[in-house]
Amino acid sequence: MNAIPQVQPVLDDIDFENAQRGFIGTIPDGEIRDAKGRVIWSMADYSFLDDPQPAPTVHPNLWRQARLNMAHGLFKVTDRIYQVRGFDIANVSFIEGDTGVIVIDPLTVAETAEAAIALYRKHRGNRPVSALIYTHSHADHYGGARGVLDEADAVARNVPIIAPRGFMWHTVSENVIAGNAMMRRGMFQSGLSLPKHVCGQVDCGIGKGVPMGTGTLIPPTMSIEQEVETHVIDGVEIIFHLALESEAPSEMFMHFPGLRALNTAEIGVQTMHNLCPLRGAEVRDARVWSRYLDEALDRYAPTADVVFAQHNWPTWGNERIRHYLRQQRDLYKHLHDQTVRLMNHGLTGVEVAEAMKLPPSLAQEWANRGFYGAISHNVRAIVQRYLGWYDGNPAHLNLLPPEQSGPRYVAYMGGADALLDKARTDFTRGDHRWVAEVTNHLVFADPSNEAARMLCADALEQLGFAAESSTWRNAYLLGAQELRKGPIKLRRRHVSRDLVSVLPLELLLDYFAVRLNGEQADGECMEIEWRNPETGECWAMRLENATMTYLPGPARGKRTACVSLGREGLAALQAGNDGLPATFSRLAEEGVIGVEGDLAGVVRWLGMLEEFEPMFNVVEP
Repeated sequence: MNAIPQVQPVLDDIDFENAQRGFIGTIPDGEIRDAKGRVIWSMADYSFLDDPQPAPTVHPNLWRQARLNMAHGLFKVTDRIYQVRGFDIANVSFIEGDTGVIVIDPLTVAETAEAAIALYRKHRGNRPVSALIYTHSHADHYGGARGVLDEADAVARNVPIIAPRGFMWHTVSENVIAGNAMMRRGMFQSGLSLPKHVCGQVDCGIGKGVPMGTGTLIPPTMSIEQEVETHVIDGVEIIFHLALESEAPSEMFMHFPGLRALNTAEIGVQTMHNLCPLRGAEVRDARVWSRYLDEALDRYAPTADVVFAQHNWPTWGNERIRHYLRQQRDLYKHLHDQTVRLMNHGLTGVEVAEAMKLPPSLAQEWANRGFYGAISHNVRAIVQRYLGWYDGNPAHLNLLPPEQSGPRYVAYMGGADALLDKARTDFTRGDHRWVAEVTNHLVFADPSNEAARMLCADALEQLGFAAESSTWRNAYLLGAQELRKGPIKLRRRHVSRDLVSVLPLELLLDYFAVRLNGEQADGECMEIEWRNPETGECWAMRLENATMTYLPGPARGKRTACVSLGREGLAALQAGNDGLPATFSRLAEEGVIGVEGDLAGVVRWLGMLEEFEPMFNVVEP
């Protein structure tokens, strides 16, 4: 079980050629503004990456990836296929059909999507959108929908909006139920509030960063249900292949046989991906992920001249395509199999992460490097998928929370001054992992200890400078920044109005249930019937034992009230700025939401639902 020595990738500048291949045009500095004139995206902030010589504060391999992701504008992939890259963390792809253009993945926000399709139309003509395809259920692949398509126009022209099976459910469940915690953790993953600088955020591995704009969603009108389905969309034959439980729980990739092109969505990009991102998500299945890549290699690669994805740049040439898919396939299968092997020898996730190295044949490939995911946290995700959070050691079964353990660690180490003296010595020796760990105990014991905060920040910063993974770098550096300056001030952020407006009632009730303050609800008992006249949904919600439960259909017992609301009511309820109870009361008075029965009881219950603080502490108590 000896670790394989780490291997550096081979030098191959074909990636720089591919990242620029087919370039048609762009906008100055890739700068995009919102309706109020505020800059929400600009590549000018990354001008320091023009220097081919890596800065000493950035891992050389990450510097290379960051420079590759600087390419921005409209690119021709092959006949009838175009992409806008570098306007967002993701790519938007345009497939020219017989009557219009098929749009694949309209980016994260409406502003970047609108700028992308405007650039496409400037160079390719004012083609109407003839279909909209969402490859999977992550916000950077659907959030700009209204930037490329007006929903009323889509309905009038019967424009198909296509998504994989389970898309709406997983879109809402991931972005709403745990959305607040995921957003805060996502700031560390993307380095959202870090300056763009050689000592700050330089990249996100799969793209430059996350834009701050208007998230939107137009619900799908067509779902890909079977494992493989072939459809002709606006004269273009598309083979849709489901890839469920891979990079997203609802995902698919596509083959265009007539165009000899394969779109791998996000199961094959130019970096090692995440099996569980630092922001949090359901753990992905590395075994089936590899199987999907194997199926793409077997079924579609023989008739493909280009493989392109919804991040990074394409790969051209059949031989290179086959090699690329084999390498990506074996990357995820190797991580899976070797992690499970070591796990069955009794190693814990932390121990596997310390031991695991890729074999030279995989490690030497640039697209297998951990610029976004990382071997260390990916193998721990595999262990988590099979065995859960507990490592089997009873001493770790019921650990004290850091607010309680921190003071005791400090006391056992001889007090704050003694701990700091030892940590400073270790820092000068370059033992930054250990220094970050021990000084963080002191921060949790005494967050006012400025020397502890600064030394912990210094250690985290050095770890960030050395990280090959962009997400690890961003997390380390944002942790250092918050120890030095505190978290940034951020107004309370709500879930996208569009997303809430299309919530199935069951998921709306799920969202309300996780906001219920159990102590305030103790002793309350009521049954509220919820109806959406537009969809025909009806759910009976019961509150008792300080717990919300709900079943489909009308109320079973004595009904407290019946609430009726459709898309307008859902959106208006989310948009209110005066608190949920007051907003609900106002909308009921205005008739936007219908209430039969005890309105005061419903409002009292709504008052038990908490609002979440978006900028909760992470690196300190």
